[in-house]
Amino acid sequence: MKTRSLALGWVLVCAGALPAAAQGDFSTVAIKAEQVADGIYMLTGQGGNLGLSVGEDGAYLIDDQYAPLAEKILAAVKTLTPEPVRFVINTHWHGDHTGGNENMGKAGAILVAHENVRRRMAAGTFMKAFNRKVEPAPAGALPVVTFTDAVSFHWNGQEIRVFFVGQSAHTDGDSIVHFVGADVFHMGDTFFNGMYPFIDVSSGGRIDGMIAAVDRVLKVASDKTRLIPGHGPVGTKTDLQAYRDMLETVRDRMTALVAAGKTGEEIVAAKPTADLDEKWGGGFMKPDVWVGIVYESMK
Repeated sequence: MKTRSLALGWVLVCAGALPAAAQGDFSTVAIKAEQVADGIYMLTGQGGNLGLSVGEDGAYLIDDQYAPLAEKILAAVKTLTPEPVRFVINTHWHGDHTGGNENMGKAGAILVAHENVRRRMAAGTFMKAFNRKVEPAPAGALPVVTFTDAVSFHWNGQEIRVFFVGQSAHTDGDSIVHFVGADVFHMGDTFFNGMYPFIDVSSGGRIDGMIAAVDRVLKVASDKTRLIPGHGPVGTKTDLQAYRDMLETVRDRMTALVAAGKTGEEIVAAKPTADLDEKWGGGFMKPDVWVGIVYESMK
């Protein structure tokens, strides 16, 4: 399918399949912090959004972008707390969320993730749609604590619940982090705020799973809940509901087209997202590429 070649470049960067030099000039990247709640921040730089909890127990980091940014990330953390990073939680295996693991581990952090994250990182992943092998990560980059369903931390005065979304969504190893008392979630790449998300079909990603992951958070979110997305600005329950409605609309329209016997190329040509593209098509996933990926995920 034509959309596969269109998506290839961005997908390989997102998945960490390209060397650091091919992912951009990291020397110009600035790590910025935005306070989300008392002691909880979102950090941005290049790659997935980071979450950070600070307090007397030590820094607790969610994801770590790319390896060349580790020093800058640690420096940004030091502006918010004198305590070292004690834990790094990976929301999934992609390189823009796990690329700094080895450096963070060397700095003393304990790496934690769902067992499928370690499995994919350790073995490498063959991206069938692109005939591309993502090489295994170094041993020092692998999570040393893994879980199957959920794990809780009692840290910096917070109960922090990290839970597997329960099925394949963005990948087959997505976790969401819930700061219970603060009413804050870090949703990893199950939530791209204000844009079409990437679904990594070669890692088991499915649009139905994306919708289900969002539903789990919507069931417990309130109007005061703050949501750190994998990409995009900090969101609210209203933002997440709009995103969920978009996912369902696209899924249902394409289900009807598939039922009518349309091929993938015919579905892309039909432009089933035309009325949604102005609002959602300005991010990583351009409309035709997004439709093609959704079609692949539904297969």
